[in-house]
Parts: sequence; structure tokens; C-alpha cells
Amino acid sequence: MSLTIPILTDVHLITCIVQRGRADAVVQAAIEAGAEGATIHYARGTGLREKLGLWSIAVNAEKEVVTIAVSREQLNFVFERMFLAGKLDTPGMGFIYVTPVEKAATHIPPDILEKIVGER
Repeated sequence: MSLTIPILTDVHLITCIVQRGRADAVVQAAIEAGAEGATIHYARGTGLREKLGLWSIAVNAEKEVVTIAVSREQLNFVFERMFLAGKLDTPGMGFIYVTPVEKAATHIPPDILEKIVGER
């Protein structure tokens, strides 16, 4: 039995590291911008807190990390919305970056798969 795996090649992974308690707002903004879903996990940051302490800005070491896979078409809009929702224009609030994904696979409903294959 041969298994055919539908491979997605137009995928980018957005990773957004935010202060604890901000992830829900970032995910909601991404979904409203067209993302299908997100993964949230917890982390502890180091290094930046000492630097910002000079300016008397208290930075919590507890972080939330949001990862979202999007198509190239969605990338800029979702990225912008996540940046704004995370308040990443404020010192010490977090960091966001994009990683291109060489290939990815997941279940694709047959009707959508037919449309994708038909467009090629």
C-alpha cells in the first residue's frame, strides 16, 4: 500500500515571543487576520531584563511563545497584526520573526486538495 502525502511548500512559520499573558491577544489578532490556528508554549527569558533594568523597566522572565504556520500570501498581514497585538513596539515586550518552511504536511480535505492540484 502506497501512501500519498500532500506536501505544502508555500509555508512560513511566524514565531512570536511575548510577555506572559499577551499570547491570547496575539493569537486572536492572527486568527482575525486569517491564520488557521496557533500553538502556544511557555518559556523563560534571560539577558534583556538586566539591560532594561538600567531604565527602570521591569521585564518578566516568564514568556509565552506563539507559533503560527501561514502561507506566503498571508504572511505580511498576519505578522503585522501579531506585532501590534503583542505591543512589540514597546521596549521589553517581545520579539517576532519568520522562518521559511521547506515542506509541511497535514490533512487537507479532498475538496480543497482538488482545488490546489487543479490550480497547478
